[in-house]
Amino acid sequence: MHNALAAYKTQSDTLMNFPIIIVRHLPASGMALFPFILLNHQKLKADARIMNHEKIHLRQQLELLIFPFYILYLINYLFNRFKYKNHHEAYLNIVFEKEAYLMDYNLNYLDKRKFWNWVRYLKVKQ
Repeated sequence: MHNALAAYKTQSDTLMNFPIIIVRHLPASGMALFPFILLNHQKLKADARIMNHEKIHLRQQLELLIFPFYILYLINYLFNRFKYKNHHEAYLNIVFEKEAYLMDYNLNYLDKRKFWNWVRYLKVKQ
């Protein structure tokens, strides 16, 4: 098995041991900017759900070789912004956010998650 694929298949806690940076004026509780997890408060390091949410985003970023993730994220947001006419609704309907919000409660999700699983959330909402 190729080394990168082998690393991808290892347990998420081992694979996802990325630096955490506290940014007090961050406009969100957390944000994943590969290879960092940014949090707006130190106490959020202990919030398993937020940490899992951000680790899901880091996995998505790795799958798309990082930079294309940001391009797709922005395109999806702009499309949704036009469609929903509302920032919050547009943000919640970004395919990457849909996966992360729906699965962040499942702390074992990254151990069993299929490659490019975010594609499942591309379905157009009527």
